[in-house]
Amino acid sequence: MNDYQQKLDAFGRLLTIMDELREQCPWDKKQTLESLRNLTIEETYELADAILDNDLNGIKEEIGDLMLHMTFYARIASESGAFDIADALHAICDKLIARHPHIYGDVTVNDEADVKRNWEQLKLKEGKKSLLAGVPNSLPAMVKAYRMQEKTKQVGFEWETTDQVWEKVEEELGELNENVRNNAHQHEIEEEFGDVLFSLINYARFIGVDPETALERTNKKFKSRFEYIERNAAKPLSEMNLAEMDELWNEAKLK
Repeated sequence: MNDYQQKLDAFGRLLTIMDELREQCPWDKKQTLESLRNLTIEETYELADAILDNDLNGIKEEIGDLMLHMTFYARIASESGAFDIADALHAICDKLIARHPHIYGDVTVNDEADVKRNWEQLKLKEGKKSLLAGVPNSLPAMVKAYRMQEKTKQVGFEWETTDQVWEKVEEELGELNENVRNNAHQHEIEEEFGDVLFSLINYARFIGVDPETALERTNKKFKSRFEYIERNAAKPLSEMNLAEMDELWNEAKLK
């Protein structure tokens, strides 16, 4: 049996099990599109964690979990005659072919930037009202900012140099600092803080850093070092002063 057939057989096995569970398992029979939503979000974050940890076994497991969820949604939809898994798969195949004319047509591209630009233009021709229409409202704010900036870049709405972007960061920091020093209304301070974050995310793009990933790595580093303090403290943290905790923090950094 060739590798391609093994993959088809594995997917067919999942579809069969999904049908059996939906028909026979009390829990699976009760699920709806809405009841699965939060579980799918959780599974997606678990995959993201495994990727950051470079945990290949974890990635494999989470891919399987997400594939189960996709077949589950399709099975539920098929029960009302809306669509089935084949409809969903054919739809993505058709979309990929239509949006890759440099592979399936006669369009020529020079690099990745051309591909992205063509992709966004094709989406608009398909009836999208805005370049930003495809950015989900429920995305985490940092990821959403990054995606919006990436998309508007495709039509030239972009700074020309990294220095210009850093000047914008400094400008926004100055405005935030001025509002704080002048005891401005809280909503004004919040707005300026948001502008600082948005400009920093833009700067991250220009220097080739994914801000979400960078912040999550810092979160993991902070967690590891603080847990070192907890494990090695000679007394309860509430009885320690900052200097004592900072000494353990510096030990954690060395380790």
